[in-house]
Amino acid sequence: MWYWWFLLVCDLICPVGMMIGGRWMWKRPAKQINGLVGYRTARSMKNRETWRFAQEYNGRLMWKYGSWLLLPAVAVPVLLYGSTEKALTIASCVLWVVELAALLIPIPQTEKALKAEFPDKGEKG
Repeated sequence: MWYWWFLLVCDLICPVGMMIGGRWMWKRPAKQINGLVGYRTARSMKNRETWRFAQEYNGRLMWKYGSWLLLPAVAVPVLLYGSTEKALTIASCVLWVVELAALLIPIPQTEKALKAEFPDKGEKG
């Protein structure tokens, strides 16, 4: 039983983290361009306007994907309640791969939106 609870908590770390981090980036983006906190790419760090746009856009995407991942993160362990530890482990590992992929999906989407919004060296188009 403890193993089931442990995997449930582990399954929830990524979606809940994405939701909290995404909401934070969306509603309270870092004011200054920095190399430590926020969505940091060469395109997003060109100027304050691109920085703010990237933080808010990526934050909304992270919130959305985190929300979507919450359902399978809860449903998979609940559906496998009472299963063997091996079945729980395999299902959780598959879920973790999906969650990690979901962490990467917003990157090209944000870069595409930045390029569309600021096509000329960071100047609004």
